[in-house]
Amino acid sequence: MEGICGANCSECKIKCSGCKNTNGCPFGKECFIAKYILTGGKENYLKFKKELIDEINLLNIEGMPKIENLYPLNGSFVNLEYILPNNKKVKLLDDDEIYLGIEVKNEFDEDMKTCYGVVANMNFILVCEYYLGGNNSEIVLYKRR
Repeated sequence: MEGICGANCSECKIKCSGCKNTNGCPFGKECFIAKYILTGGKENYLKFKKELIDEINLLNIEGMPKIENLYPLNGSFVNLEYILPNNKKVKLLDDDEIYLGIEVKNEFDEDMKTCYGVVANMNFILVCEYYLGGNNSEIVLYKRR
């Protein structure tokens, strides 16, 4: 099954109703990617995605390689828990939302144990660093767009 955005949904381990079957609401909430494509066309979405990638690369985060692509990701995959300065734990994302994101290795980590996670939508960019498996996650940058 292919999604509105072109993603190969058959590779996904989360079972949903599919964005084509739900008119862009695979997890009960409107997917901003599907909405963008349905209202502005795929070319406009690809232009938006390229501009977003350029914006992320202009952040010049030390150790984070140049981002070449972003992929549609369900929030439950990328909604990491962060420890705030007051020791409270918090999650910033919604498990039922769809985001654009990618995981890349930290170029300064010779042991290749830490990663950067980049998650974005039309409203924000979130960059975090964590150990493989999502442990000990730290917010590197949260930027409203």
